[in-house]
Amino acid sequence: MPSSIQARSYDSTPSLKVAFIGLGVMGYPMAGHLAQAGHQVTVYNRTAKKAQDWVAEFAASKAPAHAPTPREAAAGADIVFCCVGNDDDLRSVTTGEDGAFAGMQRGAVFVDHTTASADVARELYAQAQALGLQFIDAPVSGGQAGAVNGQLTVMCGGDEAVFNTIKPVAMAFSRACTYLGESGSGQLAKMVNQICIAGLVQGLSEAIAFGMNAGLNMPQVLDVVSKGAAQSWQMENRGKTMVEGKFDFGFAVDWMRKDLGLVLDEAKRNGSRLPVTALVDQFYADVQQMGGNRWDTSSLIARLNKK
Repeated sequence: MPSSIQARSYDSTPSLKVAFIGLGVMGYPMAGHLAQAGHQVTVYNRTAKKAQDWVAEFAASKAPAHAPTPREAAAGADIVFCCVGNDDDLRSVTTGEDGAFAGMQRGAVFVDHTTASADVARELYAQAQALGLQFIDAPVSGGQAGAVNGQLTVMCGGDEAVFNTIKPVAMAFSRACTYLGESGSGQLAKMVNQICIAGLVQGLSEAIAFGMNAGLNMPQVLDVVSKGAAQSWQMENRGKTMVEGKFDFGFAVDWMRKDLGLVLDEAKRNGSRLPVTALVDQFYADVQQMGGNRWDTSSLIARLNKK
């Protein structure tokens, strides 16, 4: 079986016993990079078959294993990493009799890479502290490709001393891992990220649709304008596939709407006005109505091209 991660060099860090909870399109390769970096990794996934497949793929690494519950995966681990779907999923794998917190040793660190609310980050931080554990909220940006390549950007909130202990380990799947402040700060920074992306993708969609309607050679136009002030990651990585109408990859519209829901809820709390973000959220709702729930977020252009 070909590896699900791209080979890369890893910084030399002491081998630790770690756990990874959640082997989705992000978690599976992230856990793989930890194993390839020399850590002893135990994984948990709600669908056990995927955990078994992961162990088989990384069998050459240091004693990879899978566990039937988050609690058992976390037992004896120095750091427990997690990447699941939403606030409720996160609570389900951390709390309760079979949750990771019940299995973690005092002083161990839970690092959450889920894009979730700042409220749940603060809630779980407080619960962890009461149990003698540590909690870092650490959502990521870079998408599936970033996870596979080990080039994610990680935005962290919590106690800075604790962050400093987990950063060298998280760098196995990251190109940047940055401390941004107290608990919840990582999740708030990820919201900033998603606000930026929403506006960029809508602007790029309108620009490409306009150019196509004007009869321009859009791949050529994108090559030109990407060398000027309009350049962006979205243009470089999604522009040509948008011209071709290809969206069967990348960060799904359903996930983006979940994230923008978190953004808009937080904006109500802190008094921010986000008219463009709210509008783009509704444009993504239109894409869902077109059957594009699992299309990449660049599919905003599809609603402009709809006849």
